[in-house]
Amino acid sequence: MLLLKALAVWLLIALTETLQGILRVKLLNRRIGDRRARQLSVITGSLFVLLIGWLTLPWIAPSTDRQSLTVGGLWLGLMLTFDFALGRLLMRASWSRLLEDFDLRRGGFLGFGMTVLFLTPLLIARCRQLY
Repeated sequence: MLLLKALAVWLLIALTETLQGILRVKLLNRRIGDRRARQLSVITGSLFVLLIGWLTLPWIAPSTDRQSLTVGGLWLGLMLTFDFALGRLLMRASWSRLLEDFDLRRGGFLGFGMTVLFLTPLLIARCRQLY
């Protein structure tokens, strides 16, 4: 049941991130440029993930650090798959373009965002003293 609940919450996270991405492209890219917009999007996306985690983790109800990390690992694996599939299939982006978002030397912050996504269940569980 834990993994089904975690999957449902991941769908909410994916929807939120998708809507944020659409707004980023439509509103921010023109004003501040694509790279800066993507950087800002990682920060705001991380805040959304933390908020969603804060609101939903008691419902998911992990009872150990291991379960929290399992939820985070599921979210991370699904999000990476979703992002790469979306980038390759819909946006026709090259692998080098997709991986650029992870390269700090090139201004990519997405590795930070994925780390936040992975650690959110553990951090929230500990902050809220769920177990």
